[in-house]
Amino acid sequence: MTQGPLTTEAGAPVADNQNSETAGPGGPVLVQDQALLEKLAHFNRERIPERVVHARGAGAYGTFTLTRDVSQWTRAAFLSEVGKQTETFLRFSTVAGNLGSADAARDPRGWALKFYTEEGNYDLVGNNTPVFFIRDAIKFPDFIHTQKRDPYTGSQEADNVWDFWGLSPESTHQVTWLFGDRGIPASYRHMDGFGSHTFQWNNEAGEVFWVKYHFKTDQGIKNLTADEAVRLSGVDPDSHQRDLRESIERGDFPSWTVQVQIMPAAEAAGYRFNPFDLTKVWPHADYPPIEIGKLELNRNPENVFAEVEQSIFSPAHFVPGIGPSPDKMLQGRLFAYGDAHRYRVGINADHLPVNRPHATEARTNSRDGYLYDGRHKGAKNYEPNSFGGPSQTDRPLWQPVPVTGGTGNHATPVHSEDNDFVQAGNLYRLMTEDEKVRLIDNLSGFISKVSRDDIAERAINNFRQADPDFGKGLEAAVQALRG
Repeated sequence: MTQGPLTTEAGAPVADNQNSETAGPGGPVLVQDQALLEKLAHFNRERIPERVVHARGAGAYGTFTLTRDVSQWTRAAFLSEVGKQTETFLRFSTVAGNLGSADAARDPRGWALKFYTEEGNYDLVGNNTPVFFIRDAIKFPDFIHTQKRDPYTGSQEADNVWDFWGLSPESTHQVTWLFGDRGIPASYRHMDGFGSHTFQWNNEAGEVFWVKYHFKTDQGIKNLTADEAVRLSGVDPDSHQRDLRESIERGDFPSWTVQVQIMPAAEAAGYRFNPFDLTKVWPHADYPPIEIGKLELNRNPENVFAEVEQSIFSPAHFVPGIGPSPDKMLQGRLFAYGDAHRYRVGINADHLPVNRPHATEARTNSRDGYLYDGRHKGAKNYEPNSFGGPSQTDRPLWQPVPVTGGTGNHATPVHSEDNDFVQAGNLYRLMTEDEKVRLIDNLSGFISKVSRDDIAERAINNFRQADPDFGKGLEAAVQALRG
C-alpha cells in the first residue's frame, strides 16, 4: 500500500531518488540538486553524542500496577489506590561500553524507569545491583575514566581499573557483586532492578520515611558464565536487545514484582549503617521488603533512535510525595543527568513524545531554544502574571531535611558498624562453594593482567579485609596466573 510520493523535508515531491542531477550524462553534480544535498546533510547529522555512560541500551513501554495501599507512607497520586495503573518506559543498559559494544558484558546494568503519572513524570534511575562502587559523586568522573579507554593505549587497561578500585576500598562490595555470578545477566528479563539510592517518601500528614526500591524478576534469575558471555558476544552482540524485543513481540511480557524497604525517618540517625551510603544495603532482617506492585513490559518502541536513544531520565524528576535523600551520590546525579541530556539531546528534549508527560501537561515558562515547537503560542512567559498563566502551588514535593554544621568538604558520616568491607564479606559468605570458585576465577583473571605488583597486592588486600579466606584464595589464584 503506497503512502504517496517521496518528498523533500519541505514536502516537495522527489522526481528521482536513484540518480543525482548532473551537468550532462557524465558531468559533475550540480549544487542545485537540493534533494541530494538535503539527504547528505541530514545523513551527516543522524547521530547525536552517545551517552558517556549507559550508551548501549534497549527499552520498552509497560504498565505499573499498585497492589498494596501505601498511602500511610506517601501521598504520590500514582501510588494512591490499589489496582491503579500507570504507563511506564524502561530503558536497560550496560555502563562502560560504547554504543557499538556487546550486550553480554561483565558490567552493571542500568535500570532507568519512567512513570508517566498524572502529577508529572517520575524517573527512578538505578541499576541491577543494590549498591555502587563509590558513595560520593565527586569521584564519579575519575571512576568512569578508569573504565573507559586509556588516553595513551586507546584500550581499557587493567592497571587503571584496579589502581582506582584498590585505592577506593568502598568499591569492594560492588566489585564482589560484579565478579560474582550475577555480573553477566543472561538477558534483561532475567535480572532484578533496584532504585539503589535511598529516597524520601512523605505522606499527607507530612511524615517522612526513607525508602529503597526493589524489582524482583518474575522470570527468575539467569546468568552467563564468563565463557558463555564471550561466545555470545561474538555470535550475537545484540543478544539482550533482541531477547527483550522478541519476547514482547510474541506476547511473553516480562514482569517484575515491586518491593520497597521503608525506614521511619527518626531511625536513620541511629541506624548501624549509614542509610544514605550507596555502597551499603539495608539488611532485610532490619527492614523486610514489602510488596507493593507489579511492573510489566508490553509494548516495544517503534523507533529505537527516537524512543530509546533520545529518551531522557533524571533522578531529579520527582512528583508530590517523593523526593531525594542526603545520599551524596544521588545529590550529584540530580544535577548531572539533566545536564547530560541538555547537552546530548537539546534544551527541548522534554518535548519529544517519549520524554513528555503522558498523563498530564507540562506548563512552564521555558521558551525558545533549539527545536522549540512553539507550543505555548502567544502565552505570557513569566510568573506571577495576571493573564491566567500557571502559578505556584505553595506545597513542596518533599519534606525538608534538618541539617547542622559548617560548610566544607566533609567525608560521609560513619555509623556504628560502618566500614568498607563488612558487607562485601557478608556477600562472599552467602555464596556456595561453587559460586566462590567462579568469583575468584573471574577476579583473578582480571587482576593478573595488572602490570605492577603493588597495584595487584592492594586490590587483593581489599578482598582479604572483607574475608580472610576470600583474600587467601584470590592471592593464590593471581599468583598462579602471573607465574
